[in-house]
Amino acid sequence: MILLSSIIQIFKAEFLATYQNALPSQLKALTALEQCRTTQSPVMMAQCDGCDKQIFIPHSCGHRNCPHCQHHESQQWLERQLNKQVPAEYFLLTFTLPAELRPLAWQHQRTLYDLMIRCSWETLKTFAQNDPQLQGKAGAISVLHTHSRRLDYHPHVHVVMPAATIDADKRRWRTKTSKNKKAYLFNHKALAKVFRAKLLAAICEAGLELPARYPETWVVDVKSVGSGDKALVYLGRYLYKGVIQEKDIIACKDGLVTFRYQDSKTKKIQTRTLPGTQFLWLILQHVLPKGFRRTRNFGFLHANSKRLLALLQELLRLNPIKILVERALRPTIKCPCCGGAMRIVKTRIPALRAFGLLAPSG
Repeated sequence: MILLSSIIQIFKAEFLATYQNALPSQLKALTALEQCRTTQSPVMMAQCDGCDKQIFIPHSCGHRNCPHCQHHESQQWLERQLNKQVPAEYFLLTFTLPAELRPLAWQHQRTLYDLMIRCSWETLKTFAQNDPQLQGKAGAISVLHTHSRRLDYHPHVHVVMPAATIDADKRRWRTKTSKNKKAYLFNHKALAKVFRAKLLAAICEAGLELPARYPETWVVDVKSVGSGDKALVYLGRYLYKGVIQEKDIIACKDGLVTFRYQDSKTKKIQTRTLPGTQFLWLILQHVLPKGFRRTRNFGFLHANSKRLLALLQELLRLNPIKILVERALRPTIKCPCCGGAMRIVKTRIPALRAFGLLAPSG
C-alpha cells in the first residue's frame, strides 16, 4: 500500500509551484495529510494502568479529507442515521449538476453547494406534499459529493429518503405502496424539471450570472434501496475519510501515480495514471470550504424532530437496524508489555522533544 503522505512529500514542491491559485483550505489539507501519523507530527503519551509503561503515539491530523482519520466520527454519523430508521421503503435519489454549470459551482463553491442541497430537498418536499398517497411532512438525509469515481470534479447530491410522511394535523403516518409490485417513489424526469427550475431561480436570486448555455434536460436518478442501511453505509464511506482509500493507490514511480476505481457503467475495475502533481490536485479539488456541512437532515429526520421520531418508532413497535454492535467506541490502546489498557496522559508533544532530541522549553 502506498501512503498518501509519501506521495505528497515527493510532489509537494512541484505542486505548490504549479498550482499557485490553490485555496487556503486546500493548502491546509495538503499540510495535514503530509504530516498525519508521521515523524513530523506531534505525539501523545500513553501510560498503562497496570505496569506504568509509557509509550509515544503519533497524532492523527484529524482532517476530514484524510484517509487515516475520522473513522470514529463516520461510525457515529452512521449510527445516528440508522437510529432514525422508519418502517418504509427507502430510496436513493441523486441530483446531478450539469457540466455547463460546474465552472460556476467551482467559482462559488459555498453558495452553489448550499443551493444544490436546499433545492433538492425543496423539490422532494414539494413532491411529497402533492403526492396522493403521502400528502405530509417527508424526511430525508442529504449528502454532497463533488467527485466522480474517476475523482473528476462532478458535484451532485445524494438523498436517502423513506417513502413515508407524517401528517401532523391528522396525526397520521402514511407510506407509499409500490406500483405493480415494483418499488416506486417519484418520476425521475418530473423531479429533474422541478429541481432545474428551483436551482436556476435560486442562482439568479443569489446574484450569480448563469452561463450562456445550459441543457434543457437535467438528470435525477431514483432507485429503491430497501431499508436504506446499505445506502447509508456507502454515503458514510466518503463523509470524513477523503475521496480515495490508500489501498486503491497502486503505483507511484517515474513521476506518475496510478490508482484504481470501479467504472460506474460497466462496474469493472479500471486504472488511471496521472503525473503526481495532477493526482494531488485531483484529491485537493474536493476539499470543501471551511466549515461547510456536507451532510444534512431534513423534515421528520431533522434533529428537531427527535422526540416525534422516537414516539413514532414506539407506536409502530419498530426496532431500528443495529449493525454497529459496538456503538462506535474508540478502540483501546493495548500495553506492549502486559496487554493492559493504556490511557492518554499528555497530548501535542513535539516529536523531537518526545524522543529527547530537543531540550524542554522554559
